Amino acid sequence: MKAAYYDVPGGPEVLSYTEVEAPVCPEDGVLLRVEAISIEGGDLINRATAAPQAAGHVPGYAASGEIIEVGSKVHDRFIGQKVTSFDMGGSHAELRAVKATRTWIVPDGLQMTAAAALPISFGTAHHSLFARGNLVDGETLLVQGGAGSVGVAAIQLAHRAGSKVLATVSGADRVARLRAYGLDAAIDHRSEDVTAAVMRLTDGRGVDLVVDPVGSTLAGSLAALRPEGRLIFVGNAGRASLDLDLWPALQANQTLLGVFMGSQLEKPEVHRTVDDMLRLAATGELEVSIDRRFSLCEVAAAHDYAEENSILGRVVLVP
Repeated sequence: MKAAYYDVPGGPEVLSYTEVEAPVCPEDGVLLRVEAISIEGGDLINRATAAPQAAGHVPGYAASGEIIEVGSKVHDRFIGQKVTSFDMGGSHAELRAVKATRTWIVPDGLQMTAAAALPISFGTAHHSLFARGNLVDGETLLVQGGAGSVGVAAIQLAHRAGSKVLATVSGADRVARLRAYGLDAAIDHRSEDVTAAVMRLTDGRGVDLVVDPVGSTLAGSLAALRPEGRLIFVGNAGRASLDLDLWPALQANQTLLGVFMGSQLEKPEVHRTVDDMLRLAATGELEVSIDRRFSLCEVAAAHDYAEENSILGRVVLVP
């Protein structure tokens, strides 16, 4: 099969596209003919910073496709079924072998590109907001990096839950699109002091919850919280040092919680939540925005585009 791979970490130029050995369907899994691949933030960070576990490593977390083989221990998936999938590698290819518990059935009416992009971004946002953040109707949320994939998902989900939603975002076009998703107030982090803007928008109280996938903004996120507020740290897209003075947070009785979805998406309750959101996306109640499409042979250009653009939605590869 054709696939992308890399042998050493680095920029997008380390990616190659060539013939590699096809994966074998595991007993507890399925083999997919890939139809769409979502480039996730973790894909970019891993490629840039982490040495692959083996030479010729095929990267990639997320892909959707058609099942062409089913493992002997799998009884709830069948050949010809359309599914979307998550794993810690192997998505950037024409074929993907993955455990059945890491797949979701794609409902009728949902495009395969959207299906590929939904589980990680919306699954992360939902888990951060509700399972970890305990967001409830009437509370105020701040999303750092509102135009990123987790940010777009969090804005939609929090709005549906009855929350007031603030987000850091730059650019009038992005603000307009995010307002359509339920954003109440945008804070331009390039021209405004985020903490001062939050205090102005909350009458000096601070927000109840912050979802922060940026990492380099953690100090500002804590400063924007009310006493006894909650901060969900969900990534380090900013790739900055995470040195942080936690003494003010202790004095304010604030809570800092981490979310890493690689260990969560297989859990039954999380898996069911993603199923529910796939159905909502199929009926148009949630929107999975696809920013750009590239062919798999353009994988280096696709990674380069995803790194250079803060996007509303996802970049996808199509074999």
